[in-house]
Amino acid sequence: MKQSLLLFLIPLFCFSQKSIYKNKFAHTYSIIAKDSITGEMAVGVQSHWFSVGTLVSWGKSGVGVVATQSFVNPSFGPEGLKLMENGITATEALNRLIKDDDGRDYRQVAMLDVNGFVSAYTGEKCIESAGHYVGNNFSVQANMMLNANIVPAMKKAFLINTKLPLAERIIKVFEAAENEGGDIRGKQSAALVVVGNEKTNNSWEDKKIDLRVDDSNHPILELKRLLKVHRAYEYMNKGDLAIEKKNMKLALQEYQRAQELFPENLEMSFWKAITLINNGMTERALPILKTIFEKNSNWKKLILRLPNSGLLNLSNQEVLLLIKDL
Repeated sequence: MKQSLLLFLIPLFCFSQKSIYKNKFAHTYSIIAKDSITGEMAVGVQSHWFSVGTLVSWGKSGVGVVATQSFVNPSFGPEGLKLMENGITATEALNRLIKDDDGRDYRQVAMLDVNGFVSAYTGEKCIESAGHYVGNNFSVQANMMLNANIVPAMKKAFLINTKLPLAERIIKVFEAAENEGGDIRGKQSAALVVVGNEKTNNSWEDKKIDLRVDDSNHPILELKRLLKVHRAYEYMNKGDLAIEKKNMKLALQEYQRAQELFPENLEMSFWKAITLINNGMTERALPILKTIFEKNSNWKKLILRLPNSGLLNLSNQEVLLLIKDL
């Protein structure tokens, strides 16, 4: 009798395992959120799994954001965004997707739409410690955590850091989760996506921030560093635009802000020096150029090419005289 019962159960067990494990894992913690002032929306995630950002985080400007995790159903990302883009609220979109999913007991998903509707779901068979919290303009969710303190800590960190930009606010949420123990297995990868509150005409303009750390012993620390670099290059881009408009004073201000954030970056220091020259402050530029040339002589070759491109208000002969002793 026992043998017959075992033979009966084995096929059912194997079928169940097959249906669960056909999906990729992303046991993790995440946050979806909207900035009530700027309208920006974001999704952030961290996991002890390689390249978690390719599976979990989805977003589209003027539409919303999605985090799909645990035993991931990756279709929840694009399908959720499609539903929300067609005017379906985040709550209804999530309900529709979960209802039609045979693996719903193993899923964890959260959605936020451009109008601020937020919804989250944690399947009853998600690995402990698992749960979520839906608040005003945000949701935090986690599974396979070390303990039940992770979600409350994430919630608190988001609520108390209201003065920070949305991306930096999410970094604080990550740090709070780690301080409470985070993923029971440790940490490996992280991702952060920020989109705007209005639809864009061009796909390359859709994501305002799109950062990923695919494999690291300290993914949150690395993501925090990348966000700082991103902010610096935002100033660089503004400086470039100012140069295009021949506004050298504004360009200098933007390059100065970038260089203050990332002083060891030769690129930022170089363009600050060039803009100083274009603003008639050559003496301030010379020691900066000297340091750059000592570290990488190719920058000396580059500066010789700038007059012909209209990026340096000097003649070729004047540039040669300028750098001959540097």
